[in-house]
Amino acid sequence: MVVSETPREVPVRATVPVRTILATIGLILATVVAVLFVRRVEQVLVWMVIAVFFTVALYPAVDVVQRRVTRGRRSLATLVVFLVVVLVLGGLLTAFAVPLATQGTELAGQLPGIISDAKAGRGPVGDLLERTNALQLVQNNEERIRGFATSLGTPALNLLRGLGTGVVAAVTIFVLAYLAVLEGPKVVEGTLALFPAQRAERIRRVTRDCAKTVTGYITGNLLISAICGVLTYAVLKFSGVGFAALIALFVAIADLIPLVGATLGAVVACIAAFLHSVPAGIAAVIFFIIYQQLENHLLQPIIFARTVKLNPLAVLIAILLATELAGILGALLAIPIAGIIQVILRDVWDHRRGAPKPEPTVGEDRVPVDEAADRDDQARGEEPALDGADTRDTNPTSPAAGFPRLQGARRVT
Repeated sequence: MVVSETPREVPVRATVPVRTILATIGLILATVVAVLFVRRVEQVLVWMVIAVFFTVALYPAVDVVQRRVTRGRRSLATLVVFLVVVLVLGGLLTAFAVPLATQGTELAGQLPGIISDAKAGRGPVGDLLERTNALQLVQNNEERIRGFATSLGTPALNLLRGLGTGVVAAVTIFVLAYLAVLEGPKVVEGTLALFPAQRAERIRRVTRDCAKTVTGYITGNLLISAICGVLTYAVLKFSGVGFAALIALFVAIADLIPLVGATLGAVVACIAAFLHSVPAGIAAVIFFIIYQQLENHLLQPIIFARTVKLNPLAVLIAILLATELAGILGALLAIPIAGIIQVILRDVWDHRRGAPKPEPTVGEDRVPVDEAADRDDQARGEEPALDGADTRDTNPTSPAAGFPRLQGARRVT
């Protein structure tokens, strides 16, 4: 008996094409280069992002001035708007620098008396140090404190260097924003010309909604900060706290930072009020508790409801993530970026869920309506009546029997 042995199949390993390997290596190297490039020019990219937000905020104002004031001359409209912005920013800096100079000089003149009273346990600062035993702690560590104060020369140098970088950053952002607003229409039209008409209109609509989100956030946040600063100044001035204007201005600027700014400003103002007197400190604490509740539940919903329209949970998550990634700058840009993402996702969701078709269709084959109408007309023209033929309906059961049939019409049985 002969037993036939079938040869056993040897598994063949699948080979990866050389092109795939090279493409994978190229993608990895490109990613590494992109990450290194971003880390190298991170500061410039931050300036560009800030300039983009200024551009989006000022773009509608330039359009309005171009239509109503300069009669179509965009360069003049851009110059007018940016001059107004410079004057406003200069006024704010003046409002901050003048109280800082005058009240800072007054504080420097009072500082020796405050220090001597604090060492003797007199005055509000001395009473506070006496109750907390902080005066004894300062006296026991006087040598360490003096050494720490001596070592502050390097941080001061770093501070001057940071101020120089800040001036360069401000000028760069201003120039970038100015050029972006000036050349914006050409760039937008040139970019949209690369897309079909319908897609270009969709991109234009989404971009317009994103710009409204950014503009609404900026104006709303400035309005809320101004309200906070004015009310803080009124409370501190009524309580007799010194340097009320400077503290109120600091609170207004700190309130621009979402989530933590209002608390930071409130802490500084309350400490200043407690140093003046205990009743003033208690009044400041009560004021900030009530105001923050009103701001969180009344001012922000009213002002942001018609612009950003973000869920509070989404706002909190966006601020936490952005703060962890980019610090204070991330906290400032978290809400507008989240609003832009929400606008884009809403448009994609609406488009995917059955937005109106670009062209109405009929039938299972989804034939366009115009094309179906043309086919129907052609089908009707394929059955002309014969010359001299009897066009009467000969079906005795037909309701139209004995009546002439219209030429080109189909018979329905």
